[in-house]
Amino acid sequence: MGLDLRADPIALTAALVDIPSESRHEQRIADEIEQALRAQAPHFEVIRNGDAVLARTDLGRPSRVMLAGHIDTVPAADNVPSRTEGGLMYGCGTSDMKSGDAVFLHLAATIAEPAHDLTLVMYDCEEIESSANGLGRIERELPDWLAADVAILGEPSGGFIEAGCQGTIRVVVRAAGTRAHSARSWLGDNAIHKLGAVLDRLSSYRARSVDIDGCVYREGLSAVRIDGGIAGNVIPDAASVTINFRFAPDRSVEQAIAHVHEVLDGLEVLCEVTDAAAGALPGLANPAAAALVAAAGGQVRAKYGWTDVARFAALGIAAVNYGPGDPNLAHKVDEHVDTAAITATTETLRAYLTA
Repeated sequence: MGLDLRADPIALTAALVDIPSESRHEQRIADEIEQALRAQAPHFEVIRNGDAVLARTDLGRPSRVMLAGHIDTVPAADNVPSRTEGGLMYGCGTSDMKSGDAVFLHLAATIAEPAHDLTLVMYDCEEIESSANGLGRIERELPDWLAADVAILGEPSGGFIEAGCQGTIRVVVRAAGTRAHSARSWLGDNAIHKLGAVLDRLSSYRARSVDIDGCVYREGLSAVRIDGGIAGNVIPDAASVTINFRFAPDRSVEQAIAHVHEVLDGLEVLCEVTDAAAGALPGLANPAAAALVAAAGGQVRAKYGWTDVARFAALGIAAVNYGPGDPNLAHKVDEHVDTAAITATTETLRAYLTA
């Protein structure tokens, strides 16, 4: 039995969760979604790209809204199939983000006369390395399918509009020394000890908070890994600490890198940037985005962390995160979603898309 997109989105969430779809293994769920859309949403043009399914209307509306959700999950932890207890649905992907996918799919199948033209993008490989992300592949191969006035990403947001997202960079800070026997430590130069000055800078760092369009983004500069030492009787000649800087979207990647260098200025270390992704500004001045905020009762806040809204922002599309899941529950063994939140999110988006 296939997916019933017209069923209550709570039941549809359970059906999606019950289809295992760890990253790189999304073929079955993509097949099910494609078949359901073709059969139950005849007003949509439907195409397949790898294990992503795309659908759109062409009704001549003055604006276009994109509903985008990833269909993959992290590896299950003995939490598939789903189960529901006391108004909470448990299972891998319930929060991140099959409940959001269910809301989008249900609305696509049940709104016959939307106020906006709609594009639905159900994509693969979001939970793994950025180079594999299905949105990136779609942007390269089908760029016209990502045209929209506003994009809504169904990432878990606790029922709030979470606008924009932070940028992120990872920097490996390396210290060099001289190897020696630890019994004669004065003959060496301890590279690990040199990292103490780096850690002092980080522990005394005062992160700034930035208000952008009423959304407050709090930055964070943190050590996330330390490497060094080869044996219990050797003074190490090399050591490193990996730093992750989560920065507000008013900084560019280049400005963020420069800031890390400023924080570490004067220390005997070398810095190597190993990963970087720009953030996304809230974009709430866009009329379509503002209308969504109004439909959600003004429940808006900044998005902490990086999401694919940054990809849309880079394309000049106002984008927000809005899904029924709780971001604090994503990827946990007891991951779950409040079923009442699924209903509330569906009602809010239905009002917005038909107003």
